[in-house]
Amino acid sequence: MTYAFTPVPQPTLPIKGSDNLFPIHRIYCVGRNYAEHTKEMGGDTKDPPFFFQKNPDNIVTDGKFPYPPATQNLHFEIELVVGLKSGGVNIKPADAMGHVFGYAVGIDMTRRDLQDVAKKLARPWEVAKAFEASAPCTALVPAAQVADPSKGAIWVDVNGERRQTGDLSQMIWDIPNQIAFLSTLFELKSGDLIFTGTPAGVGAIKKGDKLKGHVAGVGDLEVAVI
Repeated sequence: MTYAFTPVPQPTLPIKGSDNLFPIHRIYCVGRNYAEHTKEMGGDTKDPPFFFQKNPDNIVTDGKFPYPPATQNLHFEIELVVGLKSGGVNIKPADAMGHVFGYAVGIDMTRRDLQDVAKKLARPWEVAKAFEASAPCTALVPAAQVADPSKGAIWVDVNGERRQTGDLSQMIWDIPNQIAFLSTLFELKSGDLIFTGTPAGVGAIKKGDKLKGHVAGVGDLEVAVI
């Protein structure tokens, strides 16, 4: 096959303990999946899950996050990330975990001021969520090495101060049900990533800040805002 021009590189994530790379297909993010965060964002915990997307090349793994243009209110959201090795449609919750390749620690960076404008005007969220480098992430840890992704501490410090803290067990929609629900809307495929939501405590950051995020059993993510 001959391309009209050189295609951009395939976005990937490293895999812990392996020289292989995880090729990223799509990135799905679930909104308001922890009760306290849902409340702080003005939502209702009884609502069904909703999803938005980031672009595969929004992933960054070098620990550097360039502060983006067009915002005066940039927020962090610490999340457990799920990587899929297979997919399909109408996946049953009981079968969902069999599609999981591994887990990572990610931060959903958000231009909150642009998101607030989009909400008021009933517009899409891409300018707030899917900008360059908006998904800092660790290497994927193979699923067999994560004892129980349904519970455990999740937190983030900014400049050494704890800003978000929660437990994976506090998810409104757990991982199997997120995968199942998503598969009724999209055909999930190998290489898909799911950012599974964030606990309460999101807030603004600025240039020069240093973030350290943690998910129990998965690892730590350190990010410098440059």
